[in-house]
Amino acid sequence: MGRRSDHTRDELYDLILAAGQAIMAEQGYQRFSARAVAKRIGYSIGTVHNVFGSNDGLVLAINTATFALWTQHLRGALVAAGEDRIRALVEGYFAFAQANPNRWMAIYDHRLPTGMTMPGADAAIRGELTGIVVAEIAAVLGREADESTTALARSLIATVHGHCALTLTGSFALMGEDHPREAALARVRDALSTIGQD
Repeated sequence: MGRRSDHTRDELYDLILAAGQAIMAEQGYQRFSARAVAKRIGYSIGTVHNVFGSNDGLVLAINTATFALWTQHLRGALVAAGEDRIRALVEGYFAFAQANPNRWMAIYDHRLPTGMTMPGADAAIRGELTGIVVAEIAAVLGREADESTTALARSLIATVHGHCALTLTGSFALMGEDHPREAALARVRDALSTIGQD
């Protein structure tokens, strides 16, 4: 039987989220379930759904927490970057994904069901990561961050993401690419160099 009155709602939120993050890191999205989270913390599945609404609500919260952790990681990489901050961003992207493969992949494996929208607070937390990249690209190009800089940042993130995802799945190794981080960095530098000459 679940310990229904042991914690306040806020305490339950933190308890469930922490257990969910741990299980996601251990097992990945495909094997994740709110029921496993409930079992780990000694509560019923109904309690988990009461706090997060559904399995999708819980996964959304876990993925937002992963974004927050990832953003913190990139900020730390930039603090230690020296002058080559673009390299720090690319290497920080890879380093976080490789250190947290299941949590990182869950961000992209999960799809919100039809009719469910992402809360504004979650979107804001997730947007901080892109904001970091936009600011660094604007600095390299010597211009103010605007819509075109944001669009470029998204494309460059997609480039690095593709290299990173193919690395984690082993696909790049099968193609004979032994240095995917350097390849991703080279593509980013090529793009920035070309645009900087415009």
